[in-house]
Amino acid sequence: MAKRRLDLTNESISPIKVILYLAWPLFLEQILSTLVSFADTAMVGTISKEATAAVSISNSFVFLINGVVMALGIGITAYVARSVGAKDYEKAKAYIRHALVILLMVGLPLALLPAALYKYVPRWMGANDDFLTLAQEYLLITSLFRIFTMAMMVLGSVFRGRGDTKTPLYVNIVVNLLNIAGNYILIHEPHTVHIAVNFLKIDFAFPMFGAGLGVKGAAISTGASWLLGGCTLAIMLFVKKDPTRISLKESYKPNIALLSNVVKLSFPAMLERMCMSLSGIVVTKSIATLETHVIAANTVYSTAESLSFMPAFAFATAATTLVGQSLGAKKPALAKKYAYTTTIIGIVVMLFAGAVLFAFATPLCRFINRDKDVVPIAKTCLQIVAFVQPVQVIAWILAGALRGAGDTKWPFYITALGNWLIRALGASLCIRVFGLGLPEAVFCMCLDQVARAICMFLRFRTGKWMHAIKETKAAA
Repeated sequence: MAKRRLDLTNESISPIKVILYLAWPLFLEQILSTLVSFADTAMVGTISKEATAAVSISNSFVFLINGVVMALGIGITAYVARSVGAKDYEKAKAYIRHALVILLMVGLPLALLPAALYKYVPRWMGANDDFLTLAQEYLLITSLFRIFTMAMMVLGSVFRGRGDTKTPLYVNIVVNLLNIAGNYILIHEPHTVHIAVNFLKIDFAFPMFGAGLGVKGAAISTGASWLLGGCTLAIMLFVKKDPTRISLKESYKPNIALLSNVVKLSFPAMLERMCMSLSGIVVTKSIATLETHVIAANTVYSTAESLSFMPAFAFATAATTLVGQSLGAKKPALAKKYAYTTTIIGIVVMLFAGAVLFAFATPLCRFINRDKDVVPIAKTCLQIVAFVQPVQVIAWILAGALRGAGDTKWPFYITALGNWLIRALGASLCIRVFGLGLPEAVFCMCLDQVARAICMFLRFRTGKWMHAIKETKAAA
């Protein structure tokens, strides 16, 4: 008999217990993903700084494409969470089925778009001749598998919306281990591995196969891991015991009213993602005017900073699920309690995370890339963002809470203003007009996070988010 999950809307249970129950699998999942990202970047970094720059130069464009599908996933997640909170499992199943429909109707064409434009995107993003060909090859190969990482994003959110944070964790463990192993084998040339046990005076040496594909190998390994993860999560929707388990015998015909609900809720989130990605493109193009080692330093510091995204993402996602299910159960006071309690816990955790980033900036950067020109710049940038971590998490968690309530418009308004008026404009002025460097651009990005945290708090305090969803009747 399957173990029953904790009732997230039971007010007799400590909110801290519920938050941690949801957040710990998310946190472990992020630890694993971040360590794998570290390993990926470090393995590519052993090739050259050009290789490091090549795998990241097109990220802002890719995030723009992914963001459209992720936004639709936000709408699905909010309705799944609310339906589960109301114990209306048939409606939840209808939304879950439509997550698969959306992936095919919207996700697949968008996933293949970067593959069609692979020759042009890196050049548009400012890739120079030192690594242009590498960047084009990496984008082409990963784009052929992109629908599967979109599936991981959307379907992972569906599981979390219904309160199941463990299934995405288990899938990601397998996927990321496969990615590391694939990288090791496909990137490097054949070589000999030595394992020494000094106190026993034993030295093992054995040949290790290597395909020697370099950046191409990293792309193939990443794509294969996405394929496994996306397919596994899709299969789990059909086989894992749960009141919201779907079946192939059910109808997958698009329901216009249901899709209308999702689109209305998702459209502001979609605009928000597009806004973030477009402003990211502006920032990336500005950074791309700098020297190659500075572009590589941007990759290194941002990869190292992703350590702090682990708890921030976990708490923000927990807030989305808890607020959505609480409102579905018609318990707005509980939704507010969950949001504020999660924020307080997040601030405490991120104070520690910021201290770690600042204190260990140099070894973190050197682990990713040892280039003597790259590390000092990356270290400075990492120490700058260390100070904003406790503030940044406020914006993340309260934005997650607002989205869980269905209030997706205000996170869009706040993000749009912050991204364009502070982040993109500030970074562009620093680099292109005043001739400053990457650290000054990073400082502008930190100011954006501070402004967003303040605005998200002011919006949440109004309480208007409690009545954000006005659902059109849709057949299950």
